[in-house]
Amino acid sequence: MTIIYFVRHAEPNYDNHDDMLRELTAKGTQDAKLVSQYLKDKEIDVILSSPYKRAVDTVKPFAYENKMIIETINDFRERKVDSVWIDNFDEFCKCQWNDFDYKLSDGETLGEVQKRNVKALKQVLYDHRGKNIVIGTHGTALSTIINFYDTTFGYEEFHKIRYLMPWVVKFTFEDEICFNIEKINLL
Repeated sequence: MTIIYFVRHAEPNYDNHDDMLRELTAKGTQDAKLVSQYLKDKEIDVILSSPYKRAVDTVKPFAYENKMIIETINDFRERKVDSVWIDNFDEFCKCQWNDFDYKLSDGETLGEVQKRNVKALKQVLYDHRGKNIVIGTHGTALSTIINFYDTTFGYEEFHKIRYLMPWVVKFTFEDEICFNIEKINLL
């Protein structure tokens, strides 16, 4: 059995429009300690993360306390929305969840995000079979993974977790078969 704890990052500073370098707010930094507290008795073997700063910084306190290394995996990054900031993000999200092939001119579709993230997840399952794993991630990326294994997870469910940060989703696998998804609210 392989257990993966996907950790959606804590509250980011939305004033920073650089998706890769967007840092956590003071509240987000404080809330990252809740992640560490939750994970402390889970016998974690491996810590992986999206390369984005907010995802890494959310799992960093746990890694530091346990003297573990965080390996970044580029394919766990968040979806690229576009080259410019989107003001009406809700409308954009609805369009994407209604059509997994919808994207803006310089962005990614949810289908592309899902394919990229699930491919990375399957590689993790192969490389770390039988381990307990933490993966620092993002709301949309994680939502597309949940949707892959549970197609009832759509826009309404995504909208409910939009401001839930940090958030943990525990996946239990036997080989590549996911037989349980547990959503854990830390706040």
